[in-house]
Amino acid sequence: MTDLHLIPVTNIKGIGKKADDLGALGIHSAGGLLDYFPFRYEDYHLKDLTQVKDGDKITVQGRIFSEPSLQMYGRTKSRLSCKVMIDRFLVTAVWFNRHFLKAQLKAGEDIVLTGKWDARRLQISVSESEFPGKGASRTGTLQPVYSVSGAITQNWMRKTIRQALVQYGQMIEEVLPRELVAKYSLMPRKQAVAVIHNPESLSEGEKARKRMVYEELFLFQLKLQAFRSLNRSKADGVAHDIDLPAVREFVRALPFQLTDSQKKVIAEILDDLKQPACMNRLLQGDVGAGKTIVAAVALYAVVKAGHQGALMVPTEILAEQHKRSLEKLFEPYGIQVGLLTGSLTERKRRDVLAALQIGLIDIVVGTHALIQEDVFFRQLGLVVTDEQHRFGVNQRSILRRKGMTPDVLTMTATPIPRTLAITAFGDLDVSTLRELPKGRKPIETYFVQHHLLDRILKFIRKEVRTGRQAYIICPLIEESDKLDVQNAIDLHAQLQNQYPDMKVGLLHGRLPAAEKDGIMRRFSENEVQVLVSTTVIEVGVDVPNATIMVIYDADRFGLSQLHQLRGRVGRGEHQSYCILIADPKSEVGKERMRAMTETNDGFEIARRDLELRGPGEFFGTKQSGLPEFRVADMAADFEILEEARDDAVELVARTDFWTAAEYLPLREYLQREQVLSSDLLD
Repeated sequence: MTDLHLIPVTNIKGIGKKADDLGALGIHSAGGLLDYFPFRYEDYHLKDLTQVKDGDKITVQGRIFSEPSLQMYGRTKSRLSCKVMIDRFLVTAVWFNRHFLKAQLKAGEDIVLTGKWDARRLQISVSESEFPGKGASRTGTLQPVYSVSGAITQNWMRKTIRQALVQYGQMIEEVLPRELVAKYSLMPRKQAVAVIHNPESLSEGEKARKRMVYEELFLFQLKLQAFRSLNRSKADGVAHDIDLPAVREFVRALPFQLTDSQKKVIAEILDDLKQPACMNRLLQGDVGAGKTIVAAVALYAVVKAGHQGALMVPTEILAEQHKRSLEKLFEPYGIQVGLLTGSLTERKRRDVLAALQIGLIDIVVGTHALIQEDVFFRQLGLVVTDEQHRFGVNQRSILRRKGMTPDVLTMTATPIPRTLAITAFGDLDVSTLRELPKGRKPIETYFVQHHLLDRILKFIRKEVRTGRQAYIICPLIEESDKLDVQNAIDLHAQLQNQYPDMKVGLLHGRLPAAEKDGIMRRFSENEVQVLVSTTVIEVGVDVPNATIMVIYDADRFGLSQLHQLRGRVGRGEHQSYCILIADPKSEVGKERMRAMTETNDGFEIARRDLELRGPGEFFGTKQSGLPEFRVADMAADFEILEEARDDAVELVARTDFWTAAEYLPLREYLQREQVLSSDLLD
């Protein structure tokens, strides 16, 4: 077996000094070049003008009808035009800044034009043109378009990949098992690589792409599933002795009934806690779906089994809020809850650290302060991280190493499409809360333009007079030279004049922690009726009396962020409202406003957000851990992703996968990827 990824790219004829430019694109070998697939095709098949739409890029053939006309603008800019008869249409062909073509355009000659069609003017803005029978022709072909940069041009890349296929195309070997190629009627790999670079038709190119998408997603999932399979056999966690009658009694004593969804998820978590292997579970649910109480039941079960629990959250406000709510829940059971944040005094911090180390604190709630080097536990059994995508993988693993490989429950209120969850978190089991607690009224969402602001301010006044409160969110803290959007400091000053009879608060990320906490406390106790804020209040703040969420320049926020902000209201018994103020100029901005007014379902919002923004931005690329796929698109190829995952799960569970000769290429792939010798994935 010859691994084409071990053959230097310089072995391909014609590469020469361009090897460094290819290296900048991540191409270092013959295999790497052959696997550098086009992201689209230029279609040079001739089109019928009666079948094309305004704005389409088209290729047409006709006869030059008139002598060309040239207009010069300064020394370099020009507009060259002539009439061309295409079928029965007399069309104007226009070339910009191609004055040198004038001598070639002769009346009566045939010409092939490629460019953008303007149906209203019967005009084509020509990007490329050629004369049939004179030199090499692209007419009637599909030309691959690659991502190129530097000194590498499309034509050079096309020519070089054709040369690589001539030299090494016959050495391309199949990596997928025969059964999977047959199951999905996939092209053999050798054929698919040749076709994807040079398809006869769009449908043939799509078949080749489908084959390579499946291969890419299958190999990725195989890596994850083999990792899970190998590490699950390691009994290196804590098998908690769960006191089920005590847990049932705790649940029965809650001042509300759990939803069926919560009961199901709690059963999954308790089952994990009993196993000797470490739990690694993602709990996702919409805003207000009751994730915190599920975490509380898990923490209670672990403490009753003789271990400590830790809850890590992204902000001090949220940490204090969780501490208060957990104390209220656990007080009757004698469970001690501690708080560890960066703003504790040195003396308080020392007391908390000592209490944790000797076991006087059963559950600690904290921010990043929990993962500092001098924090030790007596016996940490369960780590819960809230809004987990806000923490880097390294931060989570540091906390985890503070116990004897404790169980880990990660929670997010940003519902993740199943597609993304099984890709970004393939090493996690995923539990989902779909139901909202009974009695929750849907939040009414409206999209209005800036000129209706007076009506919104009157509506806020009316609600506040009935005892309610309002959030008003701005994208910026203070005025910017670069952006024409509302800022929190100016708006706060305006609203203080507008509402002299109300208390208007201001909250943003630059305020000292103590000041932020003080403002939030006054707002939660209704001493402040209107809170002007940046997105610092996006996560977890719980004020049931707040019923209005106004978001300025809403088109500047991502969909999932808008949904998170909306989730700050609607947490009590009163009807709540979300008002989006925007004058969106982009289609994406308009689509966000449309999605927000059409649905309250966080999973549907997340699906649309993934389509609009792509997976990299969904979590923030740096901390997402998302793989960079060459051909697969998680939003478009989610069905193939799920099939690939199911196939990988089934395959690694079979004994013959680890022994049969047929699967040797896949085992060698896992060996190269260091899956078979790696430590436990966090």
